[in-house]
Amino acid sequence: MTTESPAVVRITVDDTELTVPAHRTVAAALMLEGARIGWRTTRRAGEQRGVFCGIGICYDCVATVDGRPGLRTCLVEVSDGMVVSTEARDA
Repeated sequence: MTTESPAVVRITVDDTELTVPAHRTVAAALMLEGARIGWRTTRRAGEQRGVFCGIGICYDCVATVDGRPGLRTCLVEVSDGMVVSTEARDA
């Protein structure tokens, strides 16, 4: 007997509920939303930034996920009910 996984999951990002494809990283889910290509900002110029390397080497995509701050969103897979807080909200 096999159990099929859902095609989509619901996550909450900065108090906004999103329905996103399952088996994607949080970074991919944020980029799919379109308006969140950059969810953090540079220190000096305040320019948007989000995913830089996409493989967990840099820390440009960090966010708080389920209460755990500083997680690299390009390495964290979305799960149903996940709560994400970006720097845009934390600032």
